[in-house]
Amino acid sequence: MAEENKEIKQTNEAAKEKKSFLSENMIEILVAIFLGVTALLTAWASWIGSLHGGNQATNYTKSNNLAAEGNSEYNAGMQLYTSDLMTWNTIVDYTFELDLAQARGDTDAAELIQEKIDHYIEQNGSEILVDAAEKMDDNTNSPFEVEGMMDKYTEDSEALLAESQQLLEEGQSDNAHGDAYNLVSVIYSVVLFMLGIVGIFKKLPCRFVVLIIAVVGLGLATAYMLTIPLPTGFDLASYFKK
Repeated sequence: MAEENKEIKQTNEAAKEKKSFLSENMIEILVAIFLGVTALLTAWASWIGSLHGGNQATNYTKSNNLAAEGNSEYNAGMQLYTSDLMTWNTIVDYTFELDLAQARGDTDAAELIQEKIDHYIEQNGSEILVDAAEKMDDNTNSPFEVEGMMDKYTEDSEALLAESQQLLEEGQSDNAHGDAYNLVSVIYSVVLFMLGIVGIFKKLPCRFVVLIIAVVGLGLATAYMLTIPLPTGFDLASYFKK
């Protein structure tokens, strides 16, 4: 009889040990652990989101500055083109005088006009115009017909505007990634709320269900956060360097 009571007691103790996972103390421990983990992850998501926001502002500022500089360079290029066009029109008039002098056989006048043409284009024409004039052949009537000559007036502005566009796209990407991290922070806040109300429920199964829902939300938010790129140039070790 004593042995039977002992076996029954051992069986009851084993049953209690099996049910101990759903005990109030175990749930409180799990809640405390997940509260700590969620709080750390919330801080991380908020910090990385703010870094994305800082990169966004920096890229937007640089993009605007480069766009303004690119537009300024474009205007300067167009002014240079207009100046070269006026210079070439004057040279065309001198060339007509040269042809007349050569037709008359007046070599002295022709030489003087040719010197005037060479001097005028060197003094008034840009390097672009001078270089294109040297590349002219019998099939071209003006240096503006030389291949690639017109592109040189705007190549600096196009390079600046292209860099500006690239920075703008990077800023937009940082904005999207920052918004994504903010969403993760919001989900973590909901998880913290659910973990905080676990103790309100009197029945252990209800507490356990709320805890499971919070943990699932924590896992999904963390999995989503891992898919979001870190800020460009981010190096955690650099914050610990002297």
